[in-house]
Amino acid sequence: MPLLLLSVRIFAHHDCKTGGNFRMQIGLIGLGKMGIHLAQNMMNNGNDVVAFDLDQDLVDEAASYGATKSSSLEDMVAKLDKPRTVWVMVPAGKPTESTMEKLAELLDADDVVIDGGNTFWKDSMGHNRMFTEKGIHYFDCGSSGGWKGALKDGNFMIGGDDKKVFDERLAPLYDGIAEKDGYLYTGKAGSGHYLKMVHNAIEYGMMEAMGEGFEVLEASDFDYDNAAVAKMWNHGSVIRSWLMELAQEAFEKDPHLDKIAGRMHSSGEAHWTLMDAMDKQVPTPVIYEALSQRFRSMQDDGFDGKVVSALRNGFGGHAMDKAK
Repeated sequence: MPLLLLSVRIFAHHDCKTGGNFRMQIGLIGLGKMGIHLAQNMMNNGNDVVAFDLDQDLVDEAASYGATKSSSLEDMVAKLDKPRTVWVMVPAGKPTESTMEKLAELLDADDVVIDGGNTFWKDSMGHNRMFTEKGIHYFDCGSSGGWKGALKDGNFMIGGDDKKVFDERLAPLYDGIAEKDGYLYTGKAGSGHYLKMVHNAIEYGMMEAMGEGFEVLEASDFDYDNAAVAKMWNHGSVIRSWLMELAQEAFEKDPHLDKIAGRMHSSGEAHWTLMDAMDKQVPTPVIYEALSQRFRSMQDDGFDGKVVSALRNGFGGHAMDKAK
């Protein structure tokens, strides 16, 4: 996934959402599906964005929306006024590790680093220790709502050891880019990514239940219009949700999902949740079964897998395998 770096400085400015007077200079690492939309969200709320990505075409795209371009991490850091705030939006694992290590070299005491990706929470705690030793404030931010939430009215779960820094320097940013009541300071470092991990594990269970339900309808003796069913269920029923809205959209494009395979890819959060739940002896049978079904789908092509794959594509732009 591409890289985008986001750094923040507060200016006097009228915010159209909250009515407050502030403005932030922002740089962003990772202009992928989430990052490019997040950059627009920030600029739409009156902030100045300085963008960096390894893919220059994505930097140019961000500039077309009004962002300032930078050619490297060093270049972007040099363009930011102190104290800086840097938002990292790259995949978990090696991309995040290398970015964090580089930022630890480039940034100064009292700067802020926000990790907005799906980093494993124990890794986040390690990053916090590394930055704290240098006097840099670290915050782990779980981001939900898919690319649409990144573009407008997002959902964010933010952990970090210094609540005063969060309240004074970061809350104004989230006031603008999040839905009303759509962000939460969750406590010490690691807690934001831990909460996002469990959030995603719950999501696994919800999507698997929806997939199984539509598979039963597909196998029934009745001729249901799946799109019409999803639309009806999303108007007044107990199971109405954005996921059901995405199911309707998927069925309207492909009534029986014939064009896609039933393989459900996974990104790690349910696995991490199960590992910690087992360590704490907390039974999580639904999450376990939902993850097991994803593993099964890599071997067998089922209709429930087609539904889940379509839902993942709908909210996060995740790739769908084509039917053979």
